[in-house]
Amino acid sequence: MKKWSVSRVIVFMIMVLFGIICLYPFIWMGFYSLKNNEEIFVTNPFGPPLKPQWSNYAETVEQFDILTYFKNSLIVSIAAMFFGILFCLMFTYVIARVRTKTTKFLHVFVMAGMFIPIQAVMTPLVVMVKNLHLSNTRWSLIVPYVALSFPFAVMVLYGFYRSLPIELEESAYMEGAGFFKTYFSIILPQMKSVVSVLIIYQFMSHWNEFSLALILITKDELKTLPLGLAGFYGQFSTDWGPVGAAMVLASLPVIVMYLFFSNQVSDAMAISGMKN
Repeated sequence: MKKWSVSRVIVFMIMVLFGIICLYPFIWMGFYSLKNNEEIFVTNPFGPPLKPQWSNYAETVEQFDILTYFKNSLIVSIAAMFFGILFCLMFTYVIARVRTKTTKFLHVFVMAGMFIPIQAVMTPLVVMVKNLHLSNTRWSLIVPYVALSFPFAVMVLYGFYRSLPIELEESAYMEGAGFFKTYFSIILPQMKSVVSVLIIYQFMSHWNEFSLALILITKDELKTLPLGLAGFYGQFSTDWGPVGAAMVLASLPVIVMYLFFSNQVSDAMAISGMKN
C-alpha cells in the first residue's frame, strides 16, 4: 500500500509539472499584456506585472481597429466551420453507407486533397475567386476554407460512420421512418463527439489562417485578425504591452470554444480508442 501511494504521488507530481509547463505560455501572455516595455524587457520579463497596465487593452481597442478584425474573423471562421461540417456530414454519410465504385473513387479522390500543399493551389485559387467575382469579400475566404478543410473532415467522419451498425438504419426504416428522420434522429446524435472535435479543429484553423487571407483580402475593413495583428506589430512596435493585449484578445475565442467542447473531445477520443 505504501509503495502504491508513493507511486501515485510521483505520477501526480509529474502531471502537475506537465500542466504547469503547458499552461505557463498562456499565463505569461496574460502577464505580458499588463506590462510596460521596461518590465517586459528589463526588470520583470517572466513574473507577474508589478503595476498592471490595464490601459494596454483600452489602447488596443481605441488606437487599433481590433474589433473590426475580430468581427471579420468571427464571421469567416463560424461560417466556414458551419458549411464545412454540414457538407462533410452529408457527403461522408453517402460514401460510407453506399459502397459502389463511384463512392469509393470519390472517397479516394477527396482524400488525395490532404497531400496537396496549399502553395500549389494559391495561384489557381486567386484566379477562381476573381472569376467568381468574390474578390475582397468574406466569401473569398469562406469558400476556400470550406474546400481545404474538406479532406480532413471526411477522413475523421468516415471512420465513425463505418463503425455505426447498419442495423440502426434498418430498424428505423422498418418502423416507417424516412431517410431524413432516420439520419437526424438516430445517426446524427451518435456523431456528437466527433462533430465537437471538428468544430474545435476547424474553427481554430480558420481563425489562425494567414497565407490565403493575405493574398485574397486587401481591403482594410475586411481583414481578419491575423492580418490585423501583422500590421499591429509594425504600427505599435515601440509599445509591446498593447501587442500582448491584442494577442490575448485574439486567443480568447479558441480557448473558450475548447473549454466548452472539451468533454465531447475526451468522449470522442475514448470511443475511438475502444473501437480501435
